[in-house]
Amino acid sequence: MFGEVLTAIVTPFDKNRRVDLDRFRELAEFLVDNGSDGLVVCGTTGEAPTLSDDEKFALWETAVDLLRGRATVIAGTGTYDTAHSIHLSQKAAEIGVDGLLVVTPYYSKPPQRAIVEHFKAIAAATDRPIVVYNIPSRVVINIEPETIEQLADIPTVRAVKQAYDDLDEAAQIPGFGLDLYAGDDNLIHPFLELGGVGGICVHTHVVGPQVKEMVRAFRSGDRARAKEIDEQLAPAYELLKVVGNPIAIKAALKLSGHDVGGLRLPLVEATEEETERVRSCLERLGVLVAA
Repeated sequence: MFGEVLTAIVTPFDKNRRVDLDRFRELAEFLVDNGSDGLVVCGTTGEAPTLSDDEKFALWETAVDLLRGRATVIAGTGTYDTAHSIHLSQKAAEIGVDGLLVVTPYYSKPPQRAIVEHFKAIAAATDRPIVVYNIPSRVVINIEPETIEQLADIPTVRAVKQAYDDLDEAAQIPGFGLDLYAGDDNLIHPFLELGGVGGICVHTHVVGPQVKEMVRAFRSGDRARAKEIDEQLAPAYELLKVVGNPIAIKAALKLSGHDVGGLRLPLVEATEEETERVRSCLERLGVLVAA
């Protein structure tokens, strides 16, 4: 429905930490021209917790206007407040996005039955397709397979972004009739082997064509080539572990010639040591020539 390779795009800021829509357009164009079938706008990588509602609306409008008919646009509308998530989802649908990325409510630690009610309430408020975002490392709670099966009964819930490396749990998701997307970049290849569609990625800011080639090779039956590319992408997976997302990928973009500005507190820019480690990863990937 949404494509195989989706990039959770960073939010560019100007020198005063205001959203820079011109640089956002430039980066979005670059990503779509380099392997991305669609973009997730205002996700964690886009520093969504620090963006105002009006800033999110402006980013979604810009993406839809720029990419309509060329690539899908998925709006990150999930928060820890169901009512606010509904408000954002309704506005995103009005703007014309192709889908909604809705994360498990964080901080409140709702029980599994409450997670189901959260998604039912959002689904009842809009007809946009929903991608359930399961990321226990950030929200503390795992959406159990039994709960995902219940979510699959909601007509507009169409996919799961699974940022959890339990392959047994991930393997059940396609069986529920849902598209499985890797939420951690190093899980794309393992999830393809489980019937996954592809990934909602961060590293595709710098290795989009390689990731697209890996997915295409797998789909065409060239499993050996897909595995080879996955192994070649090891420095990209390492890059994302240098320092928390999106600090490392913004440093990588800057080194690659894409000035996307700094980050908003509570995030800070990469240190010199971290930047050099990111540079090393890019050089080993062959996307940055060694000095």
